[in-house]
This record gives sequence, C-alpha cells and structure tokens, in this order.
Amino acid sequence: MGKVQLKFSLSLVAVIALIAIVVGVVAGRASGGSTDKASAGSGKGGAAAGKKVDVIIKASDSSFWQTMLAGSSKAAKDFGVDVGLFGPTSEIDVSQQVQLVENAISRGVDAIVIAPNSSDALNSVIKRARDGGMKVVVVDTAVTTTTEGFIGTDNIKAGEQAGKTLCDLATKQGKTTGAVMIASSVAGVQTIKERETGFKRGLAASCPGLKVSSTRYNDNKPDVAVSQVNDVLTANPNLVGIFASNNTSGVGAARGVKDNKAADTIPVVAFDTDPQENSALADGSIDALIVQNPYFFGYQGVIEAGMASVGSLPPPKLDPGAVVATKDNLDDPTVKPLLNPPTAKAQS
Repeated sequence: MGKVQLKFSLSLVAVIALIAIVVGVVAGRASGGSTDKASAGSGKGGAAAGKKVDVIIKASDSSFWQTMLAGSSKAAKDFGVDVGLFGPTSEIDVSQQVQLVENAISRGVDAIVIAPNSSDALNSVIKRARDGGMKVVVVDTAVTTTTEGFIGTDNIKAGEQAGKTLCDLATKQGKTTGAVMIASSVAGVQTIKERETGFKRGLAASCPGLKVSSTRYNDNKPDVAVSQVNDVLTANPNLVGIFASNNTSGVGAARGVKDNKAADTIPVVAFDTDPQENSALADGSIDALIVQNPYFFGYQGVIEAGMASVGSLPPPKLDPGAVVATKDNLDDPTVKPLLNPPTAKAQS
C-alpha cells in the first residue's frame, strides 16, 4: 500500500523526445507569479509564443479543475502563450461549456484546450472550431469527434487500482465476502463509467467474494452523497467497503462513514484529491485516494495546443497515470505535491 505507482502510455524515451520537440516549438520563457486571470509569457524565440489558447475546464467551483488552470497558467508563462482560463460553475452544465467554445470561436483564438462535460454533446461546436482553423486538445474525457490530441488518465486501469486497493483493505480486516457500495457522481459520463468498470474488474480479480451491491449517483453534491451512504448503511449494516468515483463523492462517503461511526470498519477508496479529501485521508475516514495529475493536464494541454497551432504534431494520446495515496505515504515527496497542488481561478 505504501508503494507509488506511476503508469505512462509513452515510454521514457518518447517523453524525452517529445520534450525536446516542445522546447523547439514553444520556447519563450517568462518570469513572474501565477495569476487567476488570462496569462501570457513575454519570452521570444518560439514559433508558438503569442498564440492565443482558451482553456475550458469542467467546473470552476472544483479545486481539481482549478489545479488544471494553474498548470495552464504556468505553461503560458513558461512558453509565451496567451492563455484564457474559463469554465462553467458545475460539471453538469454542458450548455455553458458549449457557449464558452462559441466565445472562443468568436474571439478567433488559435487553439482550445477543453475538459468536456460530455463525450458527444460538444462534438458539433468542436467541429465548428476546427473547421474554422482552430486546434482542439481534449483533456480527461475523450470526445467522439476528431481532435488534435487527448490527455487523460486511463480510468479503467486506475479503477482497477482502486478495486485491488479496496480488496487489500478489506482483507486486512478479515473480510473476503460481502457487499460493496459505489458512490458516484454523474451517470453516463464516460470517465465515471470507465472508473466503475475498472473498479469492478479489479475487485473481482482480487477479491471475487466481494460484490458491488449498490451504485448511487449524487450529481456532484456532497450532501446527497452523505445521504446515500447513510441509506445504504441503514439497509445493509454489514457493508464491507465503499468506492467513491470522484472528489465530491469521496467527501460525501467520508462524512457518511463518520456519521455512522464506521470509519474504522468500512474502508473507503476515493478518486482525486482536494482539501476535504486530504483531511479525510489524514483522519482515516478515507483509506486511500487514487490521485491524478490535473496540473499536468493543464500544463501539457497548453504545450500541445501550442504545438498544434504552429503545425507540429502532438501525441494523439498521453496518459500521466495515477498514484495510490494512503495515510502511510501522504508525506512522501512523490505524493505530497499531488495532494497539495497549486490552484487558479477561471475568468468571469
């Protein structure tokens, strides 16, 4: 459980080669601190310096996506790209994301980096942007239309990590049979479906006697997640464990087991990280976090958008992997920065 697992879809040699290409394409370093507004570097010498890139996240009220914006802002300063930071308030607001892409088209930006709230609802507006000559790099959730590149965790593999981790935690308590709950965010979202699929696969491979008996969707509302955990625990007092598919679900699951004084008996494995999840990890109401790297999403997204905007070819798919964080390794120098990354705000 103390080991850190990093998985990349590109070999180290390929990553080094990619970095060399990127430096040649988007060189133009600038100094200065982070900003919550649009960022631009002042460096010279890179073909992509001065290119305009809009970064559109899933939800401006989430620290996870604010970390992606911080990565985008840093890349803007490092490579001289003019970046705008945008996002709807909620992850269920697809229409506002569509409007933000429309706004980018109207402003005539060179490229868009977007973490879509739907795999298909933004296809038309993304196609319009590309038909107008803009480059589009997608982050976290793949879409079913053509883009210049995708950056995101292999959620099935990361879900398998979560399933194995919950099995290990339950086994340590002497529980190899029984019911498991999935506390999830929004039904039908591709990343969430993949995490659930991977979790079930990892659980079945490691602990075939543990079965998912209930999956509840909370629409990214922690209070709803708490209520759902309470309901499941009332209906099944012998519940063995809980898997939470994102940070809001993790916060709700942690509060739910605390309310029922079950933190010592019901292990919780959750995705992502935010200050509340970190506190729950430290106090034991969450036993493990499957931690992604949204800072990398934003930083690499701007790099690839800059590459594409000057005719270079970014990798079609890049997976930064996921790390299992526990109470035992949360201060590890390779884990701690992922649990406490910088954040930035979207523009109003």
